[in-house]
Order: sequence, then structure tokens, then C-alpha cells
Amino acid sequence: MQDLLDCIEKTFPLSGRHQGSLPARVAQLSRLLTSGRSERERVYLSDPAFLSAYLRYFLPWNVYRLSRLALPLSLKEGDQINDLGAGPLTLALALYVSRPDLRQVALEFRCLDRSPAAMEAGKKLFFALSAGEPCPWKFRLIKGEIRRGGGLSAEIRGDPAAFSAAINVYNELFWDLSPVDKGGLRSFAQHQGRLLSKLTAPTGAILVVEPGIPRSGEFISILRGALIQEGRLPLSPCTHGGSCPMPGGREGRRSSAKWCHFPFDTQDAPRALHALSRAAQIPKERAVLSYLLAGPKAGPAAGHAASTGRVRIISDSFLLEGGFFGRYACGDRGLVLLKGSREELEEAAPGQERELSFTGEIDPKSGAPVGKLAGNTAGNIK
Repeated sequence: MQDLLDCIEKTFPLSGRHQGSLPARVAQLSRLLTSGRSERERVYLSDPAFLSAYLRYFLPWNVYRLSRLALPLSLKEGDQINDLGAGPLTLALALYVSRPDLRQVALEFRCLDRSPAAMEAGKKLFFALSAGEPCPWKFRLIKGEIRRGGGLSAEIRGDPAAFSAAINVYNELFWDLSPVDKGGLRSFAQHQGRLLSKLTAPTGAILVVEPGIPRSGEFISILRGALIQEGRLPLSPCTHGGSCPMPGGREGRRSSAKWCHFPFDTQDAPRALHALSRAAQIPKERAVLSYLLAGPKAGPAAGHAASTGRVRIISDSFLLEGGFFGRYACGDRGLVLLKGSREELEEAAPGQERELSFTGEIDPKSGAPVGKLAGNTAGNIK
């Protein structure tokens, strides 16, 4: 990650005056990306000042988040990748940073974004980062965007891809949609599920990553169902292909208490990135995301015995009555409450997949079956 920050500074140098105003610009862009969405220009990354702030703050944090996902993703020589809403090639940069085993595998990225300036900046940055070890990856930059009705404004020519991804792009499209209206969130997610499946080879995989907030969790949950209808079962974070017990929802709704998201600490992020975050008054002690990786069509469904099974941990620990601690997890039986001492529960990281045994109890608050952690682990968030 530090190499990426160094490349950003060398490739896109700032004068002293602009360095001084950078934290304020980052804070301004952060507001426009959240509470000030209605004031934001559609192609905000075409503005040089905003693009500079994005490259120095949002891009590194997004690469950091993606790099924490250890996905069961297999790519081979000659594979094509669709990157929808590519921005400054965040996906390619994250794969380069986190998957050195792929650096000499010839891949073609078909990048779609409404801001050519952002994609060109990302391409320039990528080749600066990989200059010491020439990389055979190719990039086809396409000016276009995702349409709410499930199409694209520009054609992606060629065969369906081995891997399609949409990283932090759908929230810009579903933010004002209602899940109960006919043209609302559910209809939008179903359109996008069909689009993603169509753009991806039957043997390929699909990745969608969004901010770890209740509304994103709701979209991810509905999209998961839409992709299952397309014959694409979830590979991660789900350990099963059954109903999603974490539907999320808009803030303020009762369902927003339970949504699939993964928080992790950022202690190993570069100091300079933390310093900029503090200067912009948006420190990042923890990073949070919601995501879905869907697999090939007609993939096998995961199955577990009734008394034991694998679950994905999806919450921090919290105090229960009687001095015990609990953590929520998700498995083929739906929501599960893990119960035990604080020490044994906090030994497992959020997002980790673990084996458990059920105790026969039912949590009176959530209605979830109660389980205890077994010893073996299989992580997906590092």
C-alpha cells in the first residue's frame, strides 16, 4: 500500500499550496459523496481538484478495503474482466497489490466509466506502480455508465467475461429508490442481476462491493436473490444458497438492525493515509464494507448437517446476560448467535468462516439458534 501512495505522489505531484488545501478538498468531496449527493455533479471525477482529492484519499482506502478480501477467485491466461464504474481502475490496482500471483498472467480489463479522465489517471498510475516488474495486463477504456433499467450506455464488445465486478458504483444509482415501489430497489436489483449475469460467462464469477451501511446491505441481499434466480449461487461471504437472514434496510427502519457487513481495523494502513484522514476530520480506525461474490451458473449449493456447520462471523462481540459474550454469524440455518467468553469469541475476526456446534438453545432476543465455536478456521477477510 505504501508503494501505491508513493506512486500517486510521484505520478500526480501537488504544489505546496495545493497540498495545504488537500484535507479541506477531501472533506468537501466526502460530503458530496454522502449527505450532499444532490449537489454533486454527475461526472464529479472529471473535475481536476476533486480527482486529485479522490486519488489521494478515496482511491487508497478503496484499494485497502478490496485488498482485505481473500476471495476464492481463479483467473487464467487470456481471461477478460468487466469493471463497471471503474473510476481510477480501483479493481485492477487492488488485484495488483493483493494478488502478486496474477501479475504475470495476461488479463484484459474492460473498464466502463462515465469519466474518461478518472480511467486515464488510473491507467497512468497502474503503469507507474508496475514499472519495476512489467505486467502483461491490458486495459480497454470505455466511456459509458450503468443504466437503471439494466443496460449499459455503451457496448462492451467481445465474449462474456470470466469475471465481472462493480465496485462502489451501485449506491450512486439506488440511493433514492424505494424497495416497495414498483420501480424501486427490488426491480433495480433484479435488472442488475440479469445484466451482470449476461455480461459474465456461465463459468465466470461476479463481484459487487458497496459501503457497509444498511441500505447497501439491503441492495446486496436483493441482488443475491436475483443472481440465484439466474442460477448463480453465492460463493462469499455466504456459506449457503438459502434465504438471506440479513436483509438490511434504510436507516431508521426496523430491518436496518441486521445487515450483512464486515468491519475490520486499519492499523496496518499507511501512516500517511491515516494522517490525511485525520487532517480531513474523517479518521478511519475501522473500514467497513458489504459485498457479494457469485459463482458460475448452476453451481452446487452448499449443504450442512443440522447439528454442525460453517458460519461467517458478521458482528463484533457484545455482552449477554450471565456474563457471557455473543457475536452474530450467518449460516445455512440463517442468523446464528455465537456464545462464549469474550476471549474465545474475539479470537475470530469479523468476516472469518468458522465451524460451530449448536447448543440447542434459542436466543430470546433475535430468535437465532445458539452455537459455540469449534477450533478450525477459514478466513476471507485478512
